[in-house]
Amino acid sequence: MSEDDLKQHMEAIRRLEAEMKSSGAWVFGGRLHDPSTATVVKAEAGDVLATDGPFAETKDHLGGFYLISTSDLDGALSWAGKVSALVQASIEVRPFVDEMTS
Repeated sequence: MSEDDLKQHMEAIRRLEAEMKSSGAWVFGGRLHDPSTATVVKAEAGDVLATDGPFAETKDHLGGFYLISTSDLDGALSWAGKVSALVQASIEVRPFVDEMTS
């Protein structure tokens, strides 16, 4: 991606995030470094092992996330569709576990 393309892309992301915030859906979001920066930590039999990650061999990886608040799954899927169209990648949607009600 050229520097100009990257600037346009980032501005589009900022506009979408502003839309999320103005709608009240935005809770938190963040971008992650590339998977090559990951460290995998595994505790087994009393030992803790840290290795360079990622462990899974896949083309997909978590590049960032949004924590949003919507009244239902359809609202979350609508936001995910907008993000997917913008970043041209798959978006995984999961509900947040509310420990107080489960």
